[in-house]
Amino acid sequence: MKFATKQIHAGQHPEETTGAVITPIFQTSTYSNGKLGETKGFDYGRTINPTRSALQNNLAALENGKYGFCFSSGMAAVQAVITLFKPGDHIICTDNVYGGTYRLFEQIIKNYGLEFSYVNTSDINETKKAIKNNTKFIYVETPTNPMLNITDLSSLNSLAKEKKILTCVDNTFMSPYFQNPLDFGVDIVLHSSTKYINGHSDVIGGCLITSDDKIAEQLKFIQNSAGAVPAPFDCWLIMRSTKTLAQRMKAHNENAVAICRTLEKDKRISKIYYPGSESHPQFELAKKQMRGSGGIISIELGSYDKAVAFCNGLKIFQIAESLGGVESLVCHPVSMTHGSVPKELRDKFGLTDGLVRLSVGIEDGEDLMEDINNALSKL
Repeated sequence: MKFATKQIHAGQHPEETTGAVITPIFQTSTYSNGKLGETKGFDYGRTINPTRSALQNNLAALENGKYGFCFSSGMAAVQAVITLFKPGDHIICTDNVYGGTYRLFEQIIKNYGLEFSYVNTSDINETKKAIKNNTKFIYVETPTNPMLNITDLSSLNSLAKEKKILTCVDNTFMSPYFQNPLDFGVDIVLHSSTKYINGHSDVIGGCLITSDDKIAEQLKFIQNSAGAVPAPFDCWLIMRSTKTLAQRMKAHNENAVAICRTLEKDKRISKIYYPGSESHPQFELAKKQMRGSGGIISIELGSYDKAVAFCNGLKIFQIAESLGGVESLVCHPVSMTHGSVPKELRDKFGLTDGLVRLSVGIEDGEDLMEDINNALSKL
């Protein structure tokens, strides 16, 4: 099946009792056993829920994977995947990783004896040099948040397989519609399903997807044991949203490409970061491993004061955390999403006080461009 068909039908079937086309919300914490020791495949809501199972199967299919596991947030999914490792293990992580992931690794997980190195994973040689005898895992964001650096997934997979290291790619920015890391040999794909997968700014969620039987068995155990699972209603809402993922991503991409082309000519902007721009240093790689450029654009305005003036001058773009919703949002990463990342690390990968991240929604593109121009005039 093609993507637009899978998003509507994969993992979902008419409900057996009534024939309902839409998967019901199974709002239950437990299930009755007809006889002691006999079940219908369901025993306890934390362990399994039909609504959650349908969503997990749907997301796995969209990422061309075999197994999907949903969690109560994107960070719960990150927590689950890092639980695969034990004290003494070394993990390589993209330096320009989401601030919440960095905070989890540095302020919590390190206390349990895991070691982290933060490198520019878009440079395969730098990644290779960071490998130690105890390196067990490479955790990558591509494109990164908010600098939109891209890691070569084929090269990453070749290196990891040679060294017998597991890999995970946070695919949140691209969604399964524009990029499928498993197709390049990556072991695990992670999403904050709060973002594009849900796309309506009304649910918090996360997911992990893999085709590896052993990893799937471990993740299933962790999901059940830790219990950070989404509510049935949240699963139902996300499943409602995946049915329009292709159409929404096309609209996000179309608006972002048009805005990028206009902003590239604007002298009030020092630099623009967008994988769909020919000025992006990895433009050719982006075309090779992605089927679109997404809806995130970062722009350098030159100073904190200009960033503040720009953000405050917007009317349609709302100043808010998060991204990937149908509505356009603007974020100042240094004071918002990446506030927990030390300045020396931010400086290393180029995140300045003057950088602003735009999450381009699916509103009318001309209205969005007018809003940006009006805000730029405040500078």
